[in-house]
Amino acid sequence: MRFIEVLLENSTLKQAKLHKAAKKASENIKRQGFLGRSGSLPGKLSDCNSEDAMSTELYIVEGDSAAGSCKGGRDPEYQAVMPIRGKIINPEKNDYAKLMQNEEVAAIISAVGTGIKDDFSIKDLRYGKIVIMTDADDDGAHIATLLMAFFYRFMRPLITEGHLFIAKPPLYRVNYKNDKFYIHTEAELDGYRKKYGDKIEVTRFKGLGEMDADELGTTTMEIGKRQIIKVNVEDVEEASRILNVLMGSNVAPRKEHIIEKSAARILENNG
Repeated sequence: MRFIEVLLENSTLKQAKLHKAAKKASENIKRQGFLGRSGSLPGKLSDCNSEDAMSTELYIVEGDSAAGSCKGGRDPEYQAVMPIRGKIINPEKNDYAKLMQNEEVAAIISAVGTGIKDDFSIKDLRYGKIVIMTDADDDGAHIATLLMAFFYRFMRPLITEGHLFIAKPPLYRVNYKNDKFYIHTEAELDGYRKKYGDKIEVTRFKGLGEMDADELGTTTMEIGKRQIIKVNVEDVEEASRILNVLMGSNVAPRKEHIIEKSAARILENNG
């Protein structure tokens, strides 16, 4: 019995040390934000010029290729761009300490400026809009989901106070004679095909990097032309439960949830 108690005590001490180290790392990341728009910010962040936080936007972009187009298509006065490499670690499966050691997570925390969890301060927010921009495919959706989960678990006021958005880039470009149309849904594309038949030329965008700077800027970043979706949470407890089911370590509830939803969809489609 004594052996088990020693193991538990050692485990508790180890977790306490990890938490302390993670908290210190979080404080150091946040402290860098107090130094202003300088070299203390992530090197891959292309910042904007405006100091008016509420009028500025940070685009968190999947990959360097897409980030290059974003930088060329943005308005540098109020739009900042920061690429991330691949998928951040799952905030539902990894502890606080591991998250703080992740390079991509540290860069996001530094760029946003608010700190996280108990150290979070909305008044230190550096951008009025945080916009997640990923490819319109399964990997892009997964990356966006991981980022939303991170913000929900560690910077929740960004969501509850209306600062987090998802960019909705077009899926297709349709050329008809001298006109161009940008399509966001399959239903929209079907409508053009019915209207113009085989007279249209259709280009499928497999990734953000396939659009040049002007095209990406006009369709996905320019106010009045872009489509962005505000991330809302209506029921905090239910959101936490679903997040844990879909992204947590316990496989059984996730499998049950997927089967249940799939069955419901089949029944709905079959009328």
